[in-house]
Amino acid sequence: MPHSPAELAPNVDTLAHSHATPLHWLATATAMAAVIATAGLVQPATGTPVDTASPAANGPQATAPDAAAVTYPLDCKGAPQAVTATAQGDLDGDRRPETVAAVRCDAGSGTPPHAIYVLTQDRAEGARPRVVATLLDTPQRQTATDLTVSDGTVTATLLGYSSPEIPRYSPDVKKLAKWRWSGGKFRQELTDSTARSV
Repeated sequence: MPHSPAELAPNVDTLAHSHATPLHWLATATAMAAVIATAGLVQPATGTPVDTASPAANGPQATAPDAAAVTYPLDCKGAPQAVTATAQGDLDGDRRPETVAAVRCDAGSGTPPHAIYVLTQDRAEGARPRVVATLLDTPQRQTATDLTVSDGTVTATLLGYSSPEIPRYSPDVKKLAKWRWSGGKFRQELTDSTARSV
């Protein structure tokens, strides 16, 4: 059935919004800006994810054990023990630092030999540091200097004696010793062995 001209004419009231006015464009632009801003807030992050196993993600980094808070297995015949050097670092790869301590008897005279100990501390609150390994013992009659920890390796310069006749105040053997944790134990490597008077 043919439509009358009145039926084909557009409804002026229905299409009134199609005639843009400056106010109309301002309202549209404001709405679009709000949509874009909201979309920006809910977009997924594109940065590098945080490694929850890293010390920074799990709070403050663990501190190394305090060498002064340990009683060492060193028989000083009643004389006090003296910690002469310490070094800290992660030796076993557990992301917690150990402390290496050079200790000798504080005899007041002479040159008492050193022992070198590795200290650790349990994670439990209030746990005290404890000795877990002896790298150098006093029967070896050596003095330790230049104690360091770097890349999981303990390094120390050891001064000793080529024979029992050498005076204790004048060691004549110098060795660079290194220890590294491997296969569940500390293994020692000696390098740069030279005889000299100190």
